[in-house]
Amino acid sequence: MMFVALWVPLKWPPGIPTAPECDQKAGGTQPVDFVSDLAEFHSLFARFTQQPRPFAWAPHPMFGPMNDKEWMRWGYRHMDHHLRQFGV
Repeated sequence: MMFVALWVPLKWPPGIPTAPECDQKAGGTQPVDFVSDLAEFHSLFARFTQQPRPFAWAPHPMFGPMNDKEWMRWGYRHMDHHLRQFGV
């Protein structure tokens, strides 16, 4: 499933359930306000793309352990999915 999600050039479909640990209504991060959430996004994006990484990757909730290349691809696909979702 991970190979298809990361490398097959198809759009991710809408409606895939979010893992509970990532769902803002369950165990994920609750939104605060747009300005501070956007600032936090920018900070996390910079950390996510920093070289060398100042952290070790945790296992992905659905795919388990992933290497650096897989995490970067997932980040791209995930961002693309949400930007399309909101028409950006």
